[in-house]
Amino acid sequence: MRRDDLQAQRILVTHVRGFLGLPAARACAAAGAHVLCHDPSFVDAAARAAFKRDEPNLMPIAGQTPAALASECGPLSCLIANHDHPAIRAPFAPAATDELQAALQALCVEPFALAAALVEGMRVRGGGKLIFVTSAAPLRGLAHYAPYVTARGAANALARTLAIELAPANVKVLAFAPNFVASPTYFPDELLADPAQRARIEAHIPLGRLATAEEAGTALAFLASPAADFFTGSTLPYSGGWA
Repeated sequence: MRRDDLQAQRILVTHVRGFLGLPAARACAAAGAHVLCHDPSFVDAAARAAFKRDEPNLMPIAGQTPAALASECGPLSCLIANHDHPAIRAPFAPAATDELQAALQALCVEPFALAAALVEGMRVRGGGKLIFVTSAAPLRGLAHYAPYVTARGAANALARTLAIELAPANVKVLAFAPNFVASPTYFPDELLADPAQRARIEAHIPLGRLATAEEAGTALAFLASPAADFFTGSTLPYSGGWA
């Protein structure tokens, strides 16, 4: 990405401290975007100030609800909905229903509500992008993770159907579906520091390695850029050939 590829773009990255939030935000800012960052911790002014000191090119915001975020951000060029939730390994059983509801709330209902709050501003400015960070797991299925995979699959379906509905307003919608990307949420440093664990994980990846968080952030910045404006309605696996 070049310094001016996202010049004059206003981008909101949610849950910036988790999953792919920080690498995506940094990559967008490096390409010239004005990047607004949401995180649950940012209800605290001290947390926002500390983040701003650490990341001077990013702008933390206090809003938490969809309405508050829409009001604080104003019209946006792009939303990167970086919602995350633990992928809990458990058998398919009646007790999993509660976890399914929690996963659906975090990974589908909340992105749905935020997109609904922001899309009118995109219509007014003549277009925009909604990029949902989801997972490649629903593209293959993953035993013992039914609640998580079901919720991520619902988010993939949300991206597809919104793309059709919002295309006349020039609002593009994508699902970016990673797996095997180093991140604090799913493949943290402490897991990957164990050579045996890392080798076991990488044995499942056709490319034979995990992606770095920075690689994934650069990919998201590209999708947010005008160079990717003809992409819409797609679920884009980012998994080294696994899906």
